[in-house]
Amino acid sequence: MAMKKISALAAVAIFAGAFSATAQDQPMGFFVTSKGMGNGANLGGLDGADAYCTALAEAAGTTGRTWRAYLSTQEEGKRGISARYRIGSGPWYNANGELVAVDLDDLHLTPNILKRTAVDENGNQVKGVGDQPNEHDILTGSMADGMAYFPRDTDDHTCSNWTSSGEGSAQVGHHDRHGGGNTSWNSAHGSRGCSQENLVSTGGAGLLYCFAAD
Repeated sequence: MAMKKISALAAVAIFAGAFSATAQDQPMGFFVTSKGMGNGANLGGLDGADAYCTALAEAAGTTGRTWRAYLSTQEEGKRGISARYRIGSGPWYNANGELVAVDLDDLHLTPNILKRTAVDENGNQVKGVGDQPNEHDILTGSMADGMAYFPRDTDDHTCSNWTSSGEGSAQVGHHDRHGGGNTSWNSAHGSRGCSQENLVSTGGAGLLYCFAAD
């Protein structure tokens, strides 16, 4: 009886160890930037934001992947580029090996994105509600389904397609899923403006979501 119990415990330990190793072996494919670029929502457009994601990922030790910032754009008379279709098809794991989403539908319907899992490129927690300062506003410029805004909506949701650090506004999500009267990780509310000071005043720091699109 004792031998059976020991064998059962050994099997559980082996399974747990294998599970842990598998989780840790998953390459990082998602992170929140540990800091903003410092110039408000002027990111140098999509190319500048993508390059920033790449630089942070590589500095953290993840190389050889194609990184995209989760950002949408707007165009007059037609729909702009949608964040949803910039980031590949998944699955995506955070820096700690935790699964964030299996695919695009999972990401936009039932993602495992909350304060514990929406960590930065080094696996560190990002400040949110209850922390000082609160930096849970993440720039997206997107609707809740990850799509760009319809052209009939003429308000600025992307700080002039991520080139403005003055006039305009940017749609943001909350990585901790708190505040703003909703729990949206990607489309909670608009910012008060596009400057660094404006972003800070609404609970942000110009942070981005970065996804591996390969």
